[in-house]
Amino acid sequence: MVHSAKKGGLVNDSVAVDAKRILLRYGAPIGILDEVSEDDRIKFARLIARTSLPEREVRLRELLKEGGYVEGE
Repeated sequence: MVHSAKKGGLVNDSVAVDAKRILLRYGAPIGILDEVSEDDRIKFARLIARTSLPEREVRLRELLKEGGYVEGE
C-alpha cells in the first residue's frame, strides 16, 4: 500500500499503476504525468475509462487542462 498525501488515505499500488498506464496509453506526456497527483491519476483514469474510445485522448487533454497540469492551447 502507498500513502496518498493529498487525501491521507491508502491507495492500492496496482490501481495507481493501472491508472498511470491508462493515462500514458491515451497520450498523457510522462513529464506532465509525473506532476499529477496519484489521486488525480486514478480519478482521470476512471473518467477516461467511461469515455467513448474515439474521444479519450481529447478528454484526457481537457482533464489535464482543467486540473491545471497543462496550459490551454
